[in-house]
Amino acid sequence: MLPASASTSRLRVHRSHDNTSLMIVLPSIDLRDGKVVRLTRGDYDRQVVYGDDPADVAKKFVQAGAQWIHMVDLDAAKTGRQCNVEKVQSVRSAVSAKIELGGGARDESAIRSMLDSGVDRVVVGSAALTDWDWFQSILGDAELGGKLALGLDARDGRLAVHGWTDQIDSTPLELAGRVRGSGLAAIVYTDIAQDGTLQGINIQSTEKLVSATDVPIIASGGVGSIQDIRLCRQAGCGGVIVGKAYYEGRIDLAEAIAEAGPQSS
Repeated sequence: MLPASASTSRLRVHRSHDNTSLMIVLPSIDLRDGKVVRLTRGDYDRQVVYGDDPADVAKKFVQAGAQWIHMVDLDAAKTGRQCNVEKVQSVRSAVSAKIELGGGARDESAIRSMLDSGVDRVVVGSAALTDWDWFQSILGDAELGGKLALGLDARDGRLAVHGWTDQIDSTPLELAGRVRGSGLAAIVYTDIAQDGTLQGINIQSTEKLVSATDVPIIASGGVGSIQDIRLCRQAGCGGVIVGKAYYEGRIDLAEAIAEAGPQSS
């Protein structure tokens, strides 16, 4: 595995004067059929469309101070085929913020193709969880290793794969421990039961992950208020993803970023 210093895209966790972690706020753009959407608890039949132009949404994120944007190709997550490449590229052309992209990163060719589209980091989920030896080999690649995040999506304590349609027996804590010292850029942890509900982050599980590894944890799923931003910062998260709460007007993005503290590029 790579030494931790080899990760060029790794989120840098700052410390404030009171020793609590400051973190990156990553506003989210989920794409389906080219549109900006949100699902509830990962259910493709429970979708709300928030716009047709992801580049315009991204510009608003940057105006609010975002330096990272989290994007998910929901079509690719389900099918394994990159379906929204042009939309991703339109965001890349529109803003200077760094882009983290998930959905469909199931082999090395797909990862390289996603990076070639102009994103800065690729989230690998299903492929890593179903073929761990392969994922470790990719982590050891000097060119790719520091540009990868591990996607851990959990439902009732079990990890889900293939667009959250199947579950496996491994747990988030087990895999978070495995990547300690690997140079992995981040772990994106999503509690599926909370995702899209606005009912709050599963902070207990998130805190356990933070303690289990030295890889920055990006919390996702359920953010509904500024209080969730505070809880994630206090837990030592390296980042937090804000999606539906922004689109529904529950969180002012600029306020969330201010609460999180200095944003690292």
